[in-house]
Order: sequence, then C-alpha cells, then structure tokens
Amino acid sequence: MLLAGKKGLIYGVRNERSIAWGCAQSLAREGASLALTFLGEREEKDVRKLAPTLPNDAVKVIAQCDLTNEEHIAALHQQLRADFGTLDFVVHAVAFAKKEDLSGRYVETSADGFALALNVSAYTFVAAARAAEPLMTNGGGALVTLSYIGGERVVPNYNVAGISKAALESSVRYLANDLGPQNIRVNAISAGPTMTLSARGITGFTDMYKVHGQVSPLRHSTTIDEVGDACAFLVSPWARGVTGEVLYVDSGYHILGFPTMPTE
Repeated sequence: MLLAGKKGLIYGVRNERSIAWGCAQSLAREGASLALTFLGEREEKDVRKLAPTLPNDAVKVIAQCDLTNEEHIAALHQQLRADFGTLDFVVHAVAFAKKEDLSGRYVETSADGFALALNVSAYTFVAAARAAEPLMTNGGGALVTLSYIGGERVVPNYNVAGISKAALESSVRYLANDLGPQNIRVNAISAGPTMTLSARGITGFTDMYKVHGQVSPLRHSTTIDEVGDACAFLVSPWARGVTGEVLYVDSGYHILGFPTMPTE
C-alpha cells in the first residue's frame, strides 16, 4: 500500500459527505494510520461513528481541536507525540464564514466577518503547519489544504470565502518556501463543487453544482473520492518533488474561459 507505515492528522471531518472524509477513506485504504479531530460535541458524535468504518483499523486517535485555540493545538500535538512519535502528513479541511457575508455585495462585508473568515479559513492552516513541523522528523512530511476556484475568480455568493481561499493559496506558497529545507511539502487541492454540509449553505449552490457537472470537460461533478485520491497522491512519496502547488480536481472546469452549456 502506498502509505503503509505513514501517520497523519486530518482536520475537518464532519460527516460522510465532507471532503475530509473522502480524504480519510483514501488515506486509510492506502495503509496510513490516522488521527481525526472534531470541533465540538455535535461533530464528535459523527466522527466517532464514522471512524470504525475505515479499513485497516486506520484511526488511532480521535481528539477535540479548535484550530483557533492554541491550547487545543498544543494538547493535540502533545497527544500525537505520545501516540505517534512522529507525523508524516496533515490534511487541513477547515473553513468558515458568516452566512450574512456569503450573499449580497462583497463590499458590504463586515470587519468582524472578514477577520473571522480569514482567521478560520486561512490562518488556521498556518497554525496547523507550525504545530506539525516539530513532529515531521522522519525525513520530512506533507501538508495539504482544501481550496476552491472562488479564490481565483468571482463566484456569486462566495464573497469573503473567496478572499479567504486566495489568502490560503498564497499561504501554501509561503509555507512551502519556509518548510522546504526540512523536506516538508505544502500543497493545496482546489476541488470542484461537492455536496458538503457547508457548501449547501451557499445561496444558489445547487444550481452551480448542476451546471458544473454539465459544462466541465469531463461532464461530471466532483466527488469526495476523487479529491481523496488526489490527497493520497500529494502526501505520498510519488509527489516527493511537488510543493507550493494548487492541484485542480474539478473535472477540468478551471480551464474554461467562459463556461457555457454543452450543445451536444
């Protein structure tokens, strides 16, 4: 198996539809041992229910961690040091913006909403990288985060979430430069629209999801297992020369200059 003997941490599993869960499935299938985090009681119930369904008895650690809380981060990594010793990869699938900042005009975004979205969606990746670095002593490691084309282009009702993704992708490049001398690679996956819990909170998402599947070159919507397999590649030795990149897993949608409905 591609990741046999590797140990990794995944932030952001919410339910069976979350992209982080797609990553967990692919990583477990390839033999990795996993630590999964949850935010609060509601998320804990779902994570503990899902964990035993992964193959190879993959999940070794389940722990609470709010990435905006330094005490949570410190306690988690103390536990990982005790249980894992070293860490080979981290998957960051964490984002949030106030619902009122995901509709209307971006120019109306509140200062509090802007700060919250940037902190949760972008800065937490920096915090995750800083905490993981001291544990990535087994020849290096890999960090992967989840982005979206809304950080590059204007997507209706994405607003401050798009700004956060732009900051996140820039952070990928700066972190790749910082951590490269330690042989720690940093990359992002820009996934197409998927039917996650958070995505359904975006006004008009269902229509966007449908059109994406109809006009993208591969003519199908993005699935969490496609993203998961790409994640497994990026944290594996097969991607040992890849860092600072944004890998699009969106059925080719990002190459279209002016997406239109197919005529055939």
